Amino acid sequence: MNQKLRNRRLAWLGAIATACALWLSAPTQAVAQDYPNKPIRIVVPVPAGAGPDVDMRQMSGHLSAILGQPVIIENRPGAATRIAVAEVIKAAPDGYTFLVGTPSLTTMSALYPKLPFDPRRDLVPVSLASVTNYTLTINAQVPARSVAEFVRLAKTDAKFANFGTLGAGAINHLTAAWFGRLTGVEVNPIHYGAASPFADLASGQVPAMFDAMLPMLGHVKSGRLRTLAISGKARHPLMPDVPTFAEVGFPEFDPVVWIGLLAPAGTPAPIIKRMSDALSQVAKMPETVALRRNAGSESLGTTPEEFAAFLDAERTKWGAVIRSLNLTLE
Repeated sequence: MNQKLRNRRLAWLGAIATACALWLSAPTQAVAQDYPNKPIRIVVPVPAGAGPDVDMRQMSGHLSAILGQPVIIENRPGAATRIAVAEVIKAAPDGYTFLVGTPSLTTMSALYPKLPFDPRRDLVPVSLASVTNYTLTINAQVPARSVAEFVRLAKTDAKFANFGTLGAGAINHLTAAWFGRLTGVEVNPIHYGAASPFADLASGQVPAMFDAMLPMLGHVKSGRLRTLAISGKARHPLMPDVPTFAEVGFPEFDPVVWIGLLAPAGTPAPIIKRMSDALSQVAKMPETVALRRNAGSESLGTTPEEFAAFLDAERTKWGAVIRSLNLTLE
């Protein structure tokens, strides 16, 4: 008799637990089924016209068509992307505010010890949209036609070790410093901040710079610049004569830039999946693939889990570089 009562009590408790679980999950399921029912805001941490802004605006129309709601792009540049990151972290985790992430997300915690937030804790990966390989490009008047020749030149004449950057802590600053550690070149970064170093690179005021292929391509074709190497596992079809860093003896040197979408921590998982699926659909459209290929990028559209793994690998890589440089910023 006692055993029967015990079994009835266990069955009753199990039924209550199941009912509670269903009751607690009902709001999330209802939100996901109704999502989206108003415009979606995507915060971009760079000015209008910059690469991530252009890319996301090209995607926004397709996203709107898939999701059935307007997708609004808002630019919040400044403080090396920290303004935009802080704004999205503070936003309601309801699926109506997203951040366009850039490489600074994987470097800022190591660079800024007093950062008032933790990007890894406070943001949820949605999808890695694209990855772009990095080039080492020099002014065409620099008497070097290979990485080896350039390294020898920069070691013997310090003026050739001046590298233009987009600012202290920018990814091309860290890339140049990493290159210097690997090659023994005493790199002298010339930080431009809000100004652009590309004009000075093209005119010869700055001899060298690391950056994505697209800003360099026109000047390379005109003969004003010379690209010596590119990151990645294979040569790029738009620069078939340019070797990879691995080909010229630096297999561990593989800097990339990327853009992806993230949401405030606490955003319901079904909404994350809905947006990730939509981004993946856009990323695989022939139009998107072609646009990104012509910009020197690979169109991806990953799952949240794949993006999270990518972010962890990038944080590990850049954290080691920053620690080796003993570099911190305020």
